[in-house]
Amino acid sequence: MGDDTMGQQVAKERFSEAEYGRFGERLNDSVAALRELLGRPGFGAGPATIGAELELFLIDQDGRPLRRNKEVRAAAADKRVVLELGSFNLEVNLTPLPLAGRPFTALECEARDMMLMVDEAARSQGGHVVPIGILPTLTEFDFTRDAMSDETRYRALSAGIRRVRAEPFRVQIHGVERLELEVEDVILESANTSWQIHLRTPPADFARVYNAAQLAIGPVLAVSGNSPAFLGRDLWEETRIALFEASADDRDMERPWRVDGRVCFGSGWVSGAEELFEHSVREYEPVMPVMDDEDPLAVVRAGGVPRLAELRLHQGTVWQWNRPVYDPADGGHLRVELRALPAGPTCVDMTANAAFLLGLVVAMAAVPEWIGGFSFADAYRNFYRAARNGLDATLAWPGRTESVPAAELIVDLLPVARAGLASAGVEEAEASRLLSIIESRVRLGRTGAIWQRRALASLEGEPGARAAMLTRYRELAFTQEPVHTWPDPS
Repeated sequence: MGDDTMGQQVAKERFSEAEYGRFGERLNDSVAALRELLGRPGFGAGPATIGAELELFLIDQDGRPLRRNKEVRAAAADKRVVLELGSFNLEVNLTPLPLAGRPFTALECEARDMMLMVDEAARSQGGHVVPIGILPTLTEFDFTRDAMSDETRYRALSAGIRRVRAEPFRVQIHGVERLELEVEDVILESANTSWQIHLRTPPADFARVYNAAQLAIGPVLAVSGNSPAFLGRDLWEETRIALFEASADDRDMERPWRVDGRVCFGSGWVSGAEELFEHSVREYEPVMPVMDDEDPLAVVRAGGVPRLAELRLHQGTVWQWNRPVYDPADGGHLRVELRALPAGPTCVDMTANAAFLLGLVVAMAAVPEWIGGFSFADAYRNFYRAARNGLDATLAWPGRTESVPAAELIVDLLPVARAGLASAGVEEAEASRLLSIIESRVRLGRTGAIWQRRALASLEGEPGARAAMLTRYRELAFTQEPVHTWPDPS
């Protein structure tokens, strides 16, 4: 779920209707201020930089969720480690760096070092960390209200979502098996952990980059699946996608008119960043109306860079799979936050996924003519087909008259991604090393989700099979060898 905007100070859990009203007015002012700011010559210009956030599960010696994230964060004593919604989740924020050069090696090394450091901190609490999309040992009893992190902002988020949705959250996922579930709270979001990539983008390029991200994520997700099950049911290759959408869906009987839930892919190609921020303000009710003392329009008109704290906080409670981020740091800038990839299996797998995704985004943003003949509905379908079926999905792509198997399309797109990375100044050896991992994964038919399914099948009928599978998975994840090289479960 992680988001830097959610890190803003939230001092109370309950708010009056008058506070919601004032917050709504401030959001409108913020959007107007942002529109003026984005029109300022040179605002947000600069070289492409990337950053990443890695969410991790805390587990005990039996592979069960360990509800001690505050204690583990204190033991880690590193400001890059932050709490997540669930008390058995933590997030690690990696250091932003230029896209040119060898950025993925740097991200991989920092992620690995941080994972080892947090694992060491978890040991002091009798536990470990594991990078995996959904923890296979979760049960329904892990999602009580007291499983939430002991932080005011998460209690405020929970109360705010319940304010706009009176009904329970209904989860219905039909995959290999079926899951139907009702819960009273947003705590189910904590079942998912992801690997989120940020790409700093000048305002003039934003629409092209964002639309390219919406196109690129389908095939990349198809080869990155690592969340095949939830609550003992075999579901999608990336069950996280369906689960997160259901667990924070504020549409109820009072809102039949709204197309998208608070977690969504979107509903059309965009023409600029302001359009996405305006949509969030127009379509989604605020859930945490924490006011800042800044007048954003006055700051912009005085030539300054506003914090836009209310808009950033609101945007942090609308979870598009690809999301616009405004950041007042470094003179102010925009980022595209790519939120759909799962955590795990290893740091090198995650950086390979990031390299493939960013390479495709850069390449397709450079030739935006494709958008004229490619319907948004095809990109939308690609995303959900990839989440459901992984390498077995059938995907569409610009310039192709018919859909093709994901595995075939991915192999064809690797040179496109390589060219995109080269144009961004990524060293050739860096791109080759990581894209060869994607190619091997496709050739061998071995994603994290496929490995998990096979490992579980090999333990069929054994007591504690999911915990045993998780133990083996964790051992292999800490070897830092990519998942396609892991030994066949037997």
